[in-house]
Amino acid sequence: MSAADLSRFSINQMTVKQLSLPELADACAELGVTNVGLWREPVQAYGLDATAKLVRDAGLTVTTLCRGGFLTAIEPAERATALEDNRRAVDEAATLGTDTLVLVSGGLPAGSKDLHGARERIAYALGELGPYAESRGVKLAIEPLHPMYASDRCVVSTLTQALDLAERFPAHQVGVTVDTYHIWWDDRAPEQIARAGAGGRIHTFQLADWTTPLPEGVLNGRGQIGDGAIDMREWKGYVEAAGYAGAIEVELFNDGLWARDGREVLTETARRFVENVM
Repeated sequence: MSAADLSRFSINQMTVKQLSLPELADACAELGVTNVGLWREPVQAYGLDATAKLVRDAGLTVTTLCRGGFLTAIEPAERATALEDNRRAVDEAATLGTDTLVLVSGGLPAGSKDLHGARERIAYALGELGPYAESRGVKLAIEPLHPMYASDRCVVSTLTQALDLAERFPAHQVGVTVDTYHIWWDDRAPEQIARAGAGGRIHTFQLADWTTPLPEGVLNGRGQIGDGAIDMREWKGYVEAAGYAGAIEVELFNDGLWARDGREVLTETARRFVENVM
């Protein structure tokens, strides 16, 4: 694999979470990977400033920070706590040098069955967070998650729903995450990608394959690129036709991959990216 092959490849930290941040930086340098997507929890554990220095010294570009969101609480105190945490997430993204904070919006609060109300509370929160993010040079990227997560993790299930929220705000404040794992099944997704591109709202593009059977709990079932049902080049074509030319993150939650040597998984993931995406 050449540097040109991997110029748009970004390894999301969760794909190789068994690697420490220094190990990830070293492995990326050895392979010629220059882009990473980071997660807040390991960054906080290592230290925000230390992480920023580490990636900077390693010549790595941080393509996104995951994650903000969880904005559906009903109680005022809980909503205020969520807003404050998201402001911290924006600050962390700015310190790390990325302009994109991925938002997982949150599921239904305990005892609630009101999807519409939950989505409206997300809109209210975006109205609070968007200007703050803009002041820090950060964009918010709403990520729709597969409908199987609607009750407990994300009431935003389609790109249509994500864009209906995002378009209430300026594109430089709020856009969307296009993730193949969550939208590949939706026959309206291609036209919604075009809609997002026309509005300048594709803030990041992420890949994971769909393999079955899903594991118990379903969260850690994202397949390695090329192992499942999704035509990655087709989806890359959709986002490129919509004007997206940025980094392409591979974000895999997979117990089998996590049980293996992390450097081996990184090498395999980069190779699969070249074989199945570029």
